[in-house]
Amino acid sequence: MKRSTLLILSIAGVYGAVLHAAAWSVNNFLMTGPKAYLTYSSSVAAGAHSGMEECKFQFGWERWNCPESALQLSTHNRLRSATRETSFVHAISSAGVMYTLTRNCSMGDFESCGCDDSRNGRVGGRGWVWGGCSDNVEFGERISKLFVDALETGHDTRALINLHNNEAGRIAVKATMKRACKCHGVSGSCSIQTCWLQLAEFREIGNYLKIKYDQAHKLEMDKRRMRAGNSADSRGATAETFHHVHATELVFLEDSPDYCTRNASLGHHGTEGRECLQTGKNLSQWEKRSCRRLCTECGLRVEERRTEVVASCNCKFHWCCTVRCEQCRQLVAKHFCARRDATAAAPNHIKRRNKGHKR
Repeated sequence: MKRSTLLILSIAGVYGAVLHAAAWSVNNFLMTGPKAYLTYSSSVAAGAHSGMEECKFQFGWERWNCPESALQLSTHNRLRSATRETSFVHAISSAGVMYTLTRNCSMGDFESCGCDDSRNGRVGGRGWVWGGCSDNVEFGERISKLFVDALETGHDTRALINLHNNEAGRIAVKATMKRACKCHGVSGSCSIQTCWLQLAEFREIGNYLKIKYDQAHKLEMDKRRMRAGNSADSRGATAETFHHVHATELVFLEDSPDYCTRNASLGHHGTEGRECLQTGKNLSQWEKRSCRRLCTECGLRVEERRTEVVASCNCKFHWCCTVRCEQCRQLVAKHFCARRDATAAAPNHIKRRNKGHKR
């Protein structure tokens, strides 16, 4: 079996384990791959998982909320979509894998890598020099490419778009890195600083890529030349299109479907039954508009439900050294999207709010 095929089986197993979709265990898949890659398999799986969790956070109050069906990145067995949402999934997954590999490298989890000290000793700017232990993003980038990009075995436009978005995710990791410094000098005068580069919080990378998602570019392909399939003419049309796209930008090929309504064949659940926010402390304007976006603009109504929750309360510190709390019950109002005609059989404790349809 070819090495590339083995690697694809390996990464398919990693993602399958993360997404709970594989019939075999991740170990069964990984044991078929090159032994050198087994060292990084757990980091790849953890990185893919962190990417998916960040995707769910970033789209938590939008019509498309990064459902499990969107996380199946291995697409060689079925028709592949290339929507704006798919571009984000590829970018954040690739970023998550690179991020975790880089972080674990800096923590000393791998014998084959360590800090990036390639610039140590050089003058970085006025009053500071490179030193310390910079996070080795070059290592993380190199290994993540071996795993993530190996999923794309075709040469069609969709494969090239996915590879481009994978790379945009890796660029985001490097673009958000922070410079950390330590002061040196007599009596803490900080006359000179030693500085190094470190990874930003992954949430910052998610925020960065969410902006790229909002600004994503739709590729306008020459349909006549694209009908040639994988021919040289088709590849030429694709290359010409990508020539005008910056490496940091997310790109997509197809318009997004209507995420308001359920589409089982595409794996979209619609917004019926989704929770939305109307009240609460420190809500952003985007969160405050979630009921309108998820419910009323999708032809649904907002339904208020009173739910009993149990939470710790009246906590007291006892010497030494424990904190003891009581368990308090309280009714909390939550809001959900419901059909407009589903009113007759509702329980008495449900309070309905009709906000009117607005497009």
